[in-house]
Amino acid sequence: MIMSEEAVVTVRLVRSFEHRNFRSVVFHGVCLEQKVEDFIRLVRDGERAGLPPPFKNYTNELVMSLDDDETLILGSDLTLKAAGVANETEVAFFKKEDYGLFKANPKTTW
Repeated sequence: MIMSEEAVVTVRLVRSFEHRNFRSVVFHGVCLEQKVEDFIRLVRDGERAGLPPPFKNYTNELVMSLDDDETLILGSDLTLKAAGVANETEVAFFKKEDYGLFKANPKTTW
């Protein structure tokens, strides 16, 4: 019997790039053999199922590369493992449209 690899993955739920507004949420027992698109669905469902919606108290420095999108943005058809996710990996979760706007004009406000 082959056991699927499980990991702890920290997800930064980015509410606003401009205001550096995000909240880190830890997911335990994440199957690395699942597709990225399935993990995205899990994160979205978890957010609706009780993650705190207002992030006003969680403004921090959002350290995130704006380069190498082809390498760093996970392909939805890959498994998490094939996309480079391992135990204790931290990933950002955001609207791609918001990221594109911020990348075009990377200014932050307080």
